[in-house]
Amino acid sequence: MGKFTYDINKYEPKQMVALPLGLLIISIIFLAFNTFSTGMPVEPGIDFAGGVAVTVFTTDSQEDIKAFFSDYPLKSIGESVNDGYYLVFDYLEDDKFRDLTKKVLDKYPDAKVDQIGETFGKTLQSQAVWALLIAFILMAIVVFVAFKSFVPSAAVVISAFSDIVITAALMDVFGISLSLGTTAALLMLIGYSVDSDILLTTRLLKRKGNLDEKLRGAFRTGFIMTTTTITAVFAMFVVTAVGQVVIIRDISAVLLIGLFVDMMNTWMLNAGLLKWYLTRKGGYRNGR
Repeated sequence: MGKFTYDINKYEPKQMVALPLGLLIISIIFLAFNTFSTGMPVEPGIDFAGGVAVTVFTTDSQEDIKAFFSDYPLKSIGESVNDGYYLVFDYLEDDKFRDLTKKVLDKYPDAKVDQIGETFGKTLQSQAVWALLIAFILMAIVVFVAFKSFVPSAAVVISAFSDIVITAALMDVFGISLSLGTTAALLMLIGYSVDSDILLTTRLLKRKGNLDEKLRGAFRTGFIMTTTTITAVFAMFVVTAVGQVVIIRDISAVLLIGLFVDMMNTWMLNAGLLKWYLTRKGGYRNGR
């Protein structure tokens, strides 16, 4: 890997797990506080909270648009290509929604107006939560069946759980709302997380040799795997950010955050737990 090296073998297990466990605890407290105060762990987008989405193409400035819609609960203005704007309003009652639609189409005849009801949004919230839970439970079952050993399997599951929790907390910190797209990104993140964790666990448990050498080899392969993925996702983020393709930009942003979090959890939390487990079993001393 050139000049970059990370000798994970020189750290004690408790040193390796301290930072990721600390961040996991802080993230859980942060998300719990959000849930208690707002009802959702992460700020919900229009998909889950309900509201009105308006797409217009105009040379008007954002200030002009804000002034024009000053009588309506305008939440955000996103810019798009070809002088396009993506406007999001809070949910409106039917009369108010009809007034807004008329006002929009009178000034911007080519505009597109969509409203998602609060009830439908709550249904989507429930379905998204179930999708994440089912994906996580199925992943955990596959991991336990594959390794048939509690500590290594639990380490993989804890690492994947930490990836999701810390990423969700950082989404709120960076102002990325929870939408259908970002929920899909969190589901994809479970897959990415388990890939690197299974690589590490398989190298340490299934292969013969010195533990230090197996850790070093697993890190080299895993680091290359994750950094190539980060490079591709970063390119997608830049292109969609410039083009203001909001949904793909948010998906790639969540994946970028999650991949960096996964590197920390895999090579500090999971590797630290596995090193502790194998050392206790005697594998470290016996050079398994």
